Amino acid sequence: MPLLADQKLDVYRRAIEFLALASQIAMSAPRGNSFLAEELNRAALSIPWNIAKGAGRFGAPDGARFYSIARGSALECKAIVDAFAVLQLALEDTPRQAMELPTRIVEMLTRLCRRGDPPRESAPESTTTTTTTT
Repeated sequence: MPLLADQKLDVYRRAIEFLALASQIAMSAPRGNSFLAEELNRAALSIPWNIAKGAGRFGAPDGARFYSIARGSALECKAIVDAFAVLQLALEDTPRQAMELPTRIVEMLTRLCRRGDPPRESAPESTTTTTTTT
């Protein structure tokens, strides 16, 4: 089965990897801290969703807008994971990746925002025609 544009991006695969880790962290939250768990789940899911939206656009500015939103969500995740750590709410054996992946994702998305869209296999066919009269 051929991969879609978003699935070809390393940043998308890292975002999905982080989503799984974020879910583990959120499930480990002690009672009374569900608000943090919900925010982490929401922000972690927003990253791959917006990467997929950005990869599905054909215009660089439109794609970059979604990559920027995903980048903001990754920064939010980093802050929430930091909050879990400082408040000692996460599992003691929280994978180091959960602390490092959001930073890596932000770096990758920053490059995508600056560059615009990833390369496309083909652009959509133009629906306009040019007519010349003599």
